[in-house]
Amino acid sequence: MACVLLFTRLLPFSHRLTRTSICLLSLLLSYLCYCALFPAETIMQKSGDPTPSCQRVLADGVKRRVQKSPSCVLPLDARPSSVEASRLRTDQRPPSTLRVDTPSPPMGNLKFGNKKLPNAIIVGVKKGGTRAVLEFIRIHPDVRAAGTETHFFDRNYDRGLEWYRGLMPRTLESQITMEKTPSYFVTKETPHRISAMSRDTKLIVVVRDPVTRAISDYTQTLSKTPDLPSFQDLAFRNQTLGIVDTSWNAIRIGLYALHLENWLRFFPLAQIHFVSGERLITDPAGELARVQDFLGLKRIVTDKHFYFNRTKGFPCLKKPESSGSPRCLGKSKGRTHVQIDRDAIEQLRDFYRPYNVKFYEMVGHDFKWE
Repeated sequence: MACVLLFTRLLPFSHRLTRTSICLLSLLLSYLCYCALFPAETIMQKSGDPTPSCQRVLADGVKRRVQKSPSCVLPLDARPSSVEASRLRTDQRPPSTLRVDTPSPPMGNLKFGNKKLPNAIIVGVKKGGTRAVLEFIRIHPDVRAAGTETHFFDRNYDRGLEWYRGLMPRTLESQITMEKTPSYFVTKETPHRISAMSRDTKLIVVVRDPVTRAISDYTQTLSKTPDLPSFQDLAFRNQTLGIVDTSWNAIRIGLYALHLENWLRFFPLAQIHFVSGERLITDPAGELARVQDFLGLKRIVTDKHFYFNRTKGFPCLKKPESSGSPRCLGKSKGRTHVQIDRDAIEQLRDFYRPYNVKFYEMVGHDFKWE
């Protein structure tokens, strides 16, 4: 209609033409406008070849449609040649309806749960059996634990809680997040720092006869530093007088009562659970039952999970269904201790006795380290 009005204005003599002539000229003008706006090659592309939105050209020259609409179909003359078809033979669909859809992500890449700050921490003590407790309790389906010692509260505190959270495993709401760093128990600043994170954090301390623990500590250090001075030279300032060197870390760690006093300034005793390193060897299921009770977990880890390895002198986990062999702790666990002079051992027992008695009174349990 617009073309008719334009035509009548441009041709002053249109009044001389018949109505039929005007209509014919208007149709001709409309056709010319249409051809100018829509070139022939564009029309042919729409009717013959798939649009760029319906295809992509791969490195080998084969065109594949990527649009998911059923209307995006290659025409017969656009089907790949026999050579191209052989490259696509893995797809059983006809080339005329070949679709390239985005594959679903593999199940192994899906992430479940969230990284949370730990609900419970094994805070000590070194060479007491902390690794055993962690490995035993983490087979519980409601426990997830960081695999390595984070040393956040004693060495990396300036990195911040978000850095610490990033080291934790992903857990579901029903699961407990744990970590273990045995040096926490003897680090003065640690109790306050953990309390600042959460006063509800549950603490686990694995304790062991301090004399045996000191010898085990020395044995481990000696395996890494063969030229280490003798145990007696490090443990005593004057062995003849029975003066013990409490500045040596292997001796200082065993002063459990002194370290516990620092923890009780920030946490109630009921929030700290003590595991016997000796009973962990002789009755691992019994010790783990008490740990599960403390954490509020159902007793799932039981005696059916353990067997005693006579070679290592230590309990191991029985063969899991997903593994072909039993799971024992590393070769550093159950290492044969260095032989220490009996007089030195008795002197150390005399030294530790008052500290042990005080510790028994503080926790309300006699560990019988005599």
